[in-house]
Amino acid sequence: MINPSAHGWVEKFFFEQNSDNSVVMDNNRLFYELTRETGFLFGYTTHFVTEFPIDTKSWTTSEFSKIALLNTLFGIYQLSEKNRNTDEFISKCVAFYEELHPKKTGLLEVILPTDSLPSKLEKIIGSRILTNNNIISKNFSHILTNALLFIDVLAFQKYLETEDISTKYFKKAEEIIVNVVALALKTKESKSKYDDLLLKLFESSVRYSKFNQSGNKSSLDEFNFSYLKNDYEKFYLIDIAGMAMWNDGKMENIEEHFLNELAEKLNVSKDFAHKSVVDMDVFLSKNKKNISYFNYSNPVKHFYDQTTQNVQSLITRNKGRLLTEISQSRELMLLLTQSTHRELNQEEKRKVKNQLLDICKTIPSLTIFLVPGGSLLLPILVKFIPRLLPSAFNENLDKTK
Repeated sequence: MINPSAHGWVEKFFFEQNSDNSVVMDNNRLFYELTRETGFLFGYTTHFVTEFPIDTKSWTTSEFSKIALLNTLFGIYQLSEKNRNTDEFISKCVAFYEELHPKKTGLLEVILPTDSLPSKLEKIIGSRILTNNNIISKNFSHILTNALLFIDVLAFQKYLETEDISTKYFKKAEEIIVNVVALALKTKESKSKYDDLLLKLFESSVRYSKFNQSGNKSSLDEFNFSYLKNDYEKFYLIDIAGMAMWNDGKMENIEEHFLNELAEKLNVSKDFAHKSVVDMDVFLSKNKKNISYFNYSNPVKHFYDQTTQNVQSLITRNKGRLLTEISQSRELMLLLTQSTHRELNQEEKRKVKNQLLDICKTIPSLTIFLVPGGSLLLPILVKFIPRLLPSAFNENLDKTK
């Protein structure tokens, strides 16, 4: 049995999955669709496209994700190189990530010169995987990173073709994905606050690009899709747009029309767009009873609710010091008090945000609000702080109870 959290799991995986009779993956469309059925494209893997079944009893989400990323990269290697040479695959995979991160920072900082290639790959994949488990203690710029991991696979495919890769590819891919998601959510007839939150999560989950609201498109005609050369890039864009629109648990006619139009712009058949919706619905319906993440009517709402509880706990734990710091700023105290009975204007919200961030810098437990994407949590912080204020400042809340 493989233990993806113990040293040697990469070699153990290939030892168990290779045999003299192993067949090289050679059907591009089938491999992609089978991978989609595993949930890997949606950031939550339930099984794998492997020749031999894997015992996953008691595995964590991150352990599923490690094997899923390794296996999908290996699948792309087979499709590109037409062989199952695992030593060569590991060597090229490590070279790919080292080319992507040439300096010993971030992803590669844990790798030692004496590490074997399989050991290096284990550390790389471990660093690449982040999940929603204990998300309050993790970097909020990676909330949806596992749903965007397939970009690694796309980039690896390009690397195998050209022996070269740069962050420019990632930036462009992420830019197209986030902008298409933004436009897809705009097309929904029934909108909710969770649609806006989902977009913000996508914006804060990108690794290499910085999403610019001013770059929002108003129609698919404004996109230059010529950058997307291979089928997998196009397939993935359709799937990720469909996932975003499905976040309320249904697909409206106007949303299906959007996916069909997107498929047409990408020169992808409409039957693929239709199958994308069907496969996604089947996956979620089949697994939602066993996956706590999907046990809620809205996965994004679930994330929001869980995050709210975690932030509330952090604030309560640091109540004394937080109130001491706030009380030293008359303007901030006044604005927070007023926020309990009226909507603050944009300038006032900006002041509250900046002053709260300054305070968070002085309290170690609250530095989570300072990491990339942490600003997503500030509205939750602002929501709970007035409840902690002395009653003299909080009389409006008392009247509403």
